[in-house]
Amino acid sequence: MSLYRFKYICGIYKVAEVDNTKTMNKQAIKLLLSDNHKTFVDYIGSLTAEEFLLSKNSKWTPGQQLEHIYLGVRPVRQILGFPKLLFRLIWGKANRQSKTYDELVKKYLQKLENGGRATGRFIPKSVSLDRRDKLTNALQKEIVILNQRIDNFTEDELDKYILPHPLLGKLTIREMMYFTIYHVEHHKKLTERDLKQ
Repeated sequence: MSLYRFKYICGIYKVAEVDNTKTMNKQAIKLLLSDNHKTFVDYIGSLTAEEFLLSKNSKWTPGQQLEHIYLGVRPVRQILGFPKLLFRLIWGKANRQSKTYDELVKKYLQKLENGGRATGRFIPKSVSLDRRDKLTNALQKEIVILNQRIDNFTEDELDKYILPHPLLGKLTIREMMYFTIYHVEHHKKLTERDLKQ
């Protein structure tokens, strides 16, 4: 199903057709990256101090969810700044077509069902209330730079170069963007669920 997203940018409305069952182009990817992360940041910003620090049943606090998203976006932004030659030398090239957004999300959810969890540097530490603004600002800056770096790749290159993902294995750049779009939405839902319990 196609959805049309409108975003007011620099005095004009930009539109992107988003069809989760087909390949999203760069414009749609960038729009969803911005929209989903802004929705998450706005939600985290709307929480009371008590809610922001609340952990139930040993689940992450909303602050830890925020830091986890930041910790996931930052290395992707950094890697996309590498010279393209390094992508091929370090990780090789894709030997298959990129999955669609829906296919990638399905693979991620299957990994979670099978016990996949965040590990190592992606596990957030305790996040105090006074770090909320700093983390939300840092995350928003990461997304702006990530979107700029996506523009350095052609549509073909998004499907040609691959990156490592700690849970999903080798992903094309396009698939990594799909993951990043979904990941923040997933953690917003987890945060909402945990606060309601």
